[in-house]
Amino acid sequence: MKGNMVDLAIGVIIGGAFGGLVNSVVNDILMPIIGYITGGVNFSNMFVQLAGDQQLTLEKAKEEKEAHGEIVSEHPGYLGSQDTMYVGTIKGVGRIYQQTYIDTYCKVAFAKLYNMKTPITSADLLNDKVIPLYESHKIKLIRILTDRGTEYCGKLETHDYELYLSIEDIEHTKTKTRHPQTNGICERFHRTIQDEFYRIAFRKKIYNSLDELQKDLDDWIYQYNHERTHSGKYCYGKTPMDTFKDSLTLAKEKLLNYN
Repeated sequence: MKGNMVDLAIGVIIGGAFGGLVNSVVNDILMPIIGYITGGVNFSNMFVQLAGDQQLTLEKAKEEKEAHGEIVSEHPGYLGSQDTMYVGTIKGVGRIYQQTYIDTYCKVAFAKLYNMKTPITSADLLNDKVIPLYESHKIKLIRILTDRGTEYCGKLETHDYELYLSIEDIEHTKTKTRHPQTNGICERFHRTIQDEFYRIAFRKKIYNSLDELQKDLDDWIYQYNHERTHSGKYCYGKTPMDTFKDSLTLAKEKLLNYN
């Protein structure tokens, strides 16, 4: 399901419609038949009381869906981090938002600019730049970490971003409530890109369109991924893209274990 944002929107709508069709078949056709057979039992009022240890297990699983403290990553594609940054307002262009994605293992980064902050633009970054990288190397993105902003979180049936993650089979982990700093990898990247790209670019050039700014941003991102070495965990003085390529065997081995 790769392509431009219009194609993406159509694909997400079709996916959502299919989910609605399945729900309709279950609720409007199957359940009345089952209710008739069972003598009109109302299943909506029925529940199963969990034992204490089962309830604790469920609560623990819910907590594990939230990010706490330091991010742990095992290989490229194990966990991606996504966030929105407000870039500013340009005369004649309007408000500009950046969708940011970082692979938490190898630190390969992607950034794309939009004039709005919505679920479909959040999904578009993944669809246009992120997923194609993983697929071209025959690995997948397993899970993604975001904050709880409306561009990332909502009801699956009506939310473009949540639908896209479901279609691509990507697990969605959210930052702990009122603790967005647990997505600090994106926050640090945003400080870097503000200091090393935007402040310099806006001093040197007057931009008349989003495309002009995106072109220069793409050049900076390429340099960041392919030429700038990182001394942090997993990179050990290599560039993010070199770390990504050197770890592909590890990622594929792990994927075999997951399957």
